[in-house]
This record gives sequence, structure tokens and C-alpha cells, in this order.
Amino acid sequence: MIETNKTKAGASQVDITPPLGTLVNGDFITHYAVHVHDPLFAKALVIQDAHTTIAICVVDICAMSRLLLDEVKLKVFEQTGILPQNMMISSTHTHAAGSVESLLGGHADLPYRQKLPGLIVRAIVQAQQNVQQVTIGFGSLDVPEYILCRRYAMKAGYEAKNPVTGSLDTVKTNPFGDENQIVAPVAQMDTELCYIAIKNEQNEWVSIVANYSLHYVGDWPNGTISADYFGVFSSQLKSKLHAHEHFVGIMSNGTSGEANIWDFANPTRFTKTDFEKSRLIGSDLAEKMVQSLDNINWQSESPLTVMYEELPVAVRKPDAAELAAAKAIVAVTRYESLDTTNYYDTVNKIYAREQVLLNEYPGVKHLPLQAFKIGDIVIGALGGEFFAETGIALKSRASGYHYFTITLANDYVGYVCPELEIARGGYETWRCRTSCLDVKAEHEVRERLSAIIAQL
Repeated sequence: MIETNKTKAGASQVDITPPLGTLVNGDFITHYAVHVHDPLFAKALVIQDAHTTIAICVVDICAMSRLLLDEVKLKVFEQTGILPQNMMISSTHTHAAGSVESLLGGHADLPYRQKLPGLIVRAIVQAQQNVQQVTIGFGSLDVPEYILCRRYAMKAGYEAKNPVTGSLDTVKTNPFGDENQIVAPVAQMDTELCYIAIKNEQNEWVSIVANYSLHYVGDWPNGTISADYFGVFSSQLKSKLHAHEHFVGIMSNGTSGEANIWDFANPTRFTKTDFEKSRLIGSDLAEKMVQSLDNINWQSESPLTVMYEELPVAVRKPDAAELAAAKAIVAVTRYESLDTTNYYDTVNKIYAREQVLLNEYPGVKHLPLQAFKIGDIVIGALGGEFFAETGIALKSRASGYHYFTITLANDYVGYVCPELEIARGGYETWRCRTSCLDVKAEHEVRERLSAIIAQL
């Protein structure tokens, strides 16, 4: 029997490292796993009060669709009684994990897709079995040095080609080799590192769930399996806290759709050695967090509230002429032998295929919107890659709460870009299966989630 108004929590992690040979996505084409640098995990936290139980699970994977996650939630419900709408399951968005979704020219690995759900279920079930009475707190600090806007305004005359429209974008994403053409980044980033801290009655660390809006680091050769800086952070946090073996450190992905760590203004800032940048960033974030622990706002009672709904959003599709042109390209392209040394030719062919496949999609997607209230802490969940503008706006509207957004949660609908950014163009906005929502979708999502938070 749960004591009235007393909060309990339990954490667990399960190894989900795929075998060598597994398909890896996150690039324009498929790669195959040839080396495991560090293990991957599904990390789960279950919190309950007298009336409500919630589960937060963060998985070292690039992206997971609602189809997969609904399967997981149903199995967890059957074994634990936790309601599906009370589960928030997200991807870290490491680009060095087994592939369970078809993204651009990267294919899903069917055997790994069949295996992963059961491992996620096990992590959540074990977390519930580990529940104990706890105290929960919130901490926050600003760490701006590792988050850079990757979308740039370029000098007059620069040609940023759009493979979908055939016209020129006014923004260039990741202008490798064209650093001398950069004018300035086009957006403000969300540089807050915030976290939920959980201790038991013996003053032992149970778990910390952190949130940072850095897309990923990606300083590894293709074919590598790695949890990226998310994994380094978690392991370093456990070490620096001197936490017991059952402690689970978790780093979730914030609103990082147009953010990364590639410093085009200072290309020699970081070492080029494999894994060194992710090691540096993950370790430093963990150290900075540990140094901030004295400022945690602890709360002895953390009543839980959950809000969940689904927002119908229109899908952008090619018109008849665009579809005919795309089909003509696909008909003469051998995708199994693309010449990836020719960047523009490769992306033109990949995005032609995307138009043909996107045309088969339903005209409306139903995007899960979710919010957890844990005492005076609120977490919003969005099922795609959202820009910093969205996260900053949501934080500004969640007055009176400690708030952050976990993205790539409960679904994966790709990039959901602000309307102005779609007009500017750039990689994130190119119409495809992973950037296909209506131009007004971000505004609709922002307004609706803000309203949900207000109801809390």
C-alpha cells in the first residue's frame, strides 16, 4: 500500500547493444555495425504517488515510431498496470545505434526491430519493481559552450541548393568547406542543462534525469555502435557521484533540431580524434552538474499529474508535377550503388525517392502531446525533432514551474520546424518522410502543448 502523499520511485537499465552486422541509420545511406565502442541501454524511471504512476524511459537509439512504442506500452501495461498515456518513452538520437526505422536512405534492421521492444519493456518493469520512498528535486544551470546553431545565413551569391524545390535556400545547414561564406547563425539556442534528481530515504542516489539540447556529437567512424555523449554523461555522472551500482543516470534530448557542436567559426577548437569530443562534452556536463547539486530545489512531496492528447496535423506532400519528376528520377536510379562522393547528385536521388514514398502517407498525422507534473516540475514530451525556438517558448509560458521538453518522445514524425525556418530552407526543412508536417504545425503544437501545461 502506498502511503498517502509519499512519493516512490525506482530505476533500472537494460543493455540493448545490437550485434555486429546490424544496420545503423542516421545518415543519408545505411551503414553496418562493425565495432562496438560502448554499450547501449534502455534506461527507465518509474515514479508513483498514492493515485498515479508514471514511467520515463530514454533509449539509446536514433528514432522510434509510435507503432513500435505503442507495442511497448501495451506490454508494459499488461505486466504493470501503468497506463499507456502515463509512459514517456524517448530516443536519445545517437546516430550510432541499431536501426529500427527507415530514415532517408537508411533502412530498418528487422531482427533488431523485433528484439528491441522486449528490452524496453524489461527496463520499465524492473524500474517499477525497484520502487522505494524517495525525495525529488530539480536543478538547472546554463552550459552554452557546447551548443551551436548549425543553420547559417551565407554571403550574397552563395548557392544553397534545395534538392526538393530545385531553388536556392537562404539558409545553409552545416556549411562544411564553405566556412568563409558564413555571415551568421540564424537562431538562438537553448543552452540550459536541467535535471530531476532522486534520492532514497538513506540519502542514496536513485537516478538523475537530465535534459540538454545538443543534437548529438558524432565523432566516430561509420559502422560504430556508441551511445555518443549521452552515454559518456551517464557513466561519468555515476562515477562522480560515487553512486551505488543500481544508480541510473539518464540524459534526454531537448529541443535540438537545429543545434550541434560543429564550430565552423573556430574549426580547430576541438580535437579531431575519434570519440574525444563526446568524451570531453559528456564528462564536462557531468562535472558541471555535480558542482551544481547544492542548488537543488528539493520537495518532500511530489504529487503527480498527467495530461495526454493527440493533435491532428496535416502532412505536406508533393504536387502532381513534383511527383512525376521524382518518379522519373527514381525509375533510373540504382539506389543500392549510389555514388556518395557526389553530394548533390546523391541527395537529389534520395529526396526524389522520399517524394514518392511520402506521397503514400496519410494526409494527417496524429501527434502525441504529453505533460508530466511532478510536484513543481513539469516535463513536456514531443514526438519529433523540434527547434530551440519551440523549447524556449514553452519554457517562457510554463510560469511557476520548473519546465523542460523531452523530444523524440512517444513517436517520431521527423523535423517540426517553425514556419519562418521552413521559408528559409535548409536541410531540416527539405520535404521528406522525416520533415513532412504542414508549415503551421510547429505553431499548432506549441500553442496546444502550452495550453495543456496551463491546465496542470
